[in-house]
Amino acid sequence: MTAELVRGQNHTLPQTRLEIRVSAGSPVVAGATLGDERGTVRGAEWVAHPASHRVPGLEVSRQAAADHRLAVDLDALPDEVHRVTVLLALPMGAGRPGRFGAVAAPFVAVTGLDGAEIATFTLTGLDTESAVSAVELYRRQGGWKVRAVGQGYAAGLAEMLADQGVAGAAELAASIQEAVASGLARSVTPPPRSPDGERVRHPAGPAASPDDGRPAAPAQAPEPLADPASSHTDLPGGPINYAHPRRQTSAPPPPPPAAPPTAPGQPAQPVAGDAGGWSMDERLYNQIWGMFEDLARAVAAYRSAVDFAESRMDQELDRTLSDPRSRIGGAGDRAREQARAKRDELTGRAREALDRDLAQLAAESAVVEPALPAAYAGWDNPVWHGYRVPMEIPMAMRIGDLRLPEGNGLRIPLLVRLPLERGIWIDSGRTGSEAAAATSGDQLRRLAMETAVALAARLLAVHPSDEFSVHVIDPAGSAAAQLSPLIRAGVLAGPPAAGAEGVSSVLAHLTRRVDLVQMALRAGAADALPPDLDTGEQLLIVNDFPHGFDDRAVTQLRYLADEGPSVGVHLLMVADREDARAYGPVLDPLWRSQLRITPVADDHLADPWVGHAWTYEPLRVPEGSRVLDQVLALVAAARGAGYR
Repeated sequence: MTAELVRGQNHTLPQTRLEIRVSAGSPVVAGATLGDERGTVRGAEWVAHPASHRVPGLEVSRQAAADHRLAVDLDALPDEVHRVTVLLALPMGAGRPGRFGAVAAPFVAVTGLDGAEIATFTLTGLDTESAVSAVELYRRQGGWKVRAVGQGYAAGLAEMLADQGVAGAAELAASIQEAVASGLARSVTPPPRSPDGERVRHPAGPAASPDDGRPAAPAQAPEPLADPASSHTDLPGGPINYAHPRRQTSAPPPPPPAAPPTAPGQPAQPVAGDAGGWSMDERLYNQIWGMFEDLARAVAAYRSAVDFAESRMDQELDRTLSDPRSRIGGAGDRAREQARAKRDELTGRAREALDRDLAQLAAESAVVEPALPAAYAGWDNPVWHGYRVPMEIPMAMRIGDLRLPEGNGLRIPLLVRLPLERGIWIDSGRTGSEAAAATSGDQLRRLAMETAVALAARLLAVHPSDEFSVHVIDPAGSAAAQLSPLIRAGVLAGPPAAGAEGVSSVLAHLTRRVDLVQMALRAGAADALPPDLDTGEQLLIVNDFPHGFDDRAVTQLRYLADEGPSVGVHLLMVADREDARAYGPVLDPLWRSQLRITPVADDHLADPWVGHAWTYEPLRVPEGSRVLDQVLALVAAARGAGYR
């Protein structure tokens, strides 16, 4: 039976191999400290955090996320350790909540490896605190207990670490936040939630955790899943449910009814636009993000089940090897075979459940993909053959596809909200992916610029006429071939800027626009803007950064990256970070402020729910297709005479 703790209450732990699950309404940093008999942390090596995620007996997440799973093996802790304290902190950065009072109350559950909850704690009553000691596991009379702590710290992570006796707490806290910032830079930004349009899930087994960070009221039992095909295996610690929660949505107006089941006991046929929303585009947007989240959690359930099966086998093998009787005759061999057979059975059942979920998502993808509007569609979608310049900006745009290795090739469209909330950096360097390693440096730079041109063309295509302008900085003129579709169509605001003078001129023009619009907004005098100022959205494509940039130009570019998106100036950079290594950490904020994508497949993006590393694939124009030229020609015709 689960113990629902309140602040200060404790509960005995019946086992020593545990998971600590954290659910929050927004990304949080999860870490843990090891303390001695007095609760003192003897050094940084006794702190597990995203920059050093493993210590003996303990492993935490590598990045900030809304959901965390911390693995704990109390028997593997050093003998000097008598206390394990789980820490939560809000990541620092512009636009992020600075206090726990501004986010949903975090929920912590201590579970066995089978997912059965032992104790839970909801951290209510927090206000100005930006860091909190959530729960602690501590030795008592030869056993272990868990205590609900909920001690908050308004001064943040540094104060919390110092309170536990960590030497150099401020420096350690800064390094943790630096690692978190790097992790958040690679995380896909989830869509904003609304009270009337948020997805509702029902917890079930080891895969379940509330996706909105708000646990159900303690007096309410979780609603069971309506899935007769779910697989259960009764184990000493409780049942494992390998099914993942199904989606339910409620938003005005309600989604259309699903098609009736094809046969008794069979799931309903998927319908395009079955999520909540006011328009079909919004429903499809929410449905795609729902598929993204479903795949993330389904794979998390599978991986958790496989980890549990491996852990159970290891425990059974350890017991077998520690029993002298197993060394006589074939008892030991039989026990090992039985342990491995049980592992294979559990893993097989988990895979069967995952395959069912994948089949459902694949069927949904098959009906959703053909129904997508141009902004959400791939370049090979027939919707582009009927393209017309839109009258209004769509809510989002597709910039690539995401997949997981367990997904059997299932691809989820990666959608970003419009107007862009941050810049995009196309990494033209030799990254660690197999595709990048097999591609020459020159070819990577060419592919990166082709990706930038395709994204710019898509941005032009999804905006109304004359409401989006594209500027290009190409200091050495090395991207002339890749830029030719934009140049031929005459859709650029001016010729690509080359040389130091051209770079300076474009940056000065856009910096002036940002300054003037910001001043007008602060003063409430938008009508005072100069008549020659283009107030439409602006995109700056920068090729081969930092070549051609002096220190002043670098400063201006950083300014545009930080301040531009809020007033309609967006950055699309093609760069190899290694080329800018001479600047050292000065440019770290620039790289982190942008969404990094690659011109070839690379597994560098993380989802905001579980933190899986997803393989990103850029959108490619089909070989021999003229769709890009045809779309740009229609854009140019709608704009009338432009630069040529």
